[in-house]
Amino acid sequence: MRKAKPKKRIILPDPKFNDVQVTRFVNNMMYDGKKSIAYSIFYNAIDLVEQKTQENGLEVWKKALNNVMPSVEVKSRRVGGANFQVPMEVRPERKISLGMKWLITYARKRGEKNMYEKLAGEIISASKGEGAAVKKKEDTHKMAEANKAFSHFRF
Repeated sequence: MRKAKPKKRIILPDPKFNDVQVTRFVNNMMYDGKKSIAYSIFYNAIDLVEQKTQENGLEVWKKALNNVMPSVEVKSRRVGGANFQVPMEVRPERKISLGMKWLITYARKRGEKNMYEKLAGEIISASKGEGAAVKKKEDTHKMAEANKAFSHFRF
C-alpha cells in the first residue's frame, strides 16, 4: 500500500448562488489563479443563459451538467501481453469532474467571441441534450458498450 491518502480539501460555496458545485466548476475553468475573472465569466454565462432560455440559469447549468456526466468509461488493462479496453463504472466524484471538464473544454473550442458566450452556448446545447460535450459522453458510452465482452477483466 502507498502512503496515506491525501485529505479532501473543503471547498467554500460561491458568493452568488451559495453552491459548492459552482465553485468546483469555476476552479476547473480558472487560468493562472485568476478566480475573480473565472467567476465573472461564469456569472455572465449564467445571465446570458437566463436571457436566451427564459429559465433559471443555475437550473439549466445543473441540467446540462447531468446530461454530460458519464456513467461508464473504458480503462486500459493489460492481460497476458494484450491490452484490453475494460468498461468500468465511474465513481460519483469522477463523474462530476469529468462532466465539468468536458463542458469547459468544448466551450473553449466553440466559435463565439467571448468565453462567457461560448460557455453559455455550450450550457444551453448540453441542457437540450446536444452539443460536443454530450457527444463526448455518448462516444464514451458507445466505447464501453462495444467492449462489454471484456468486462470480466475488471479489477
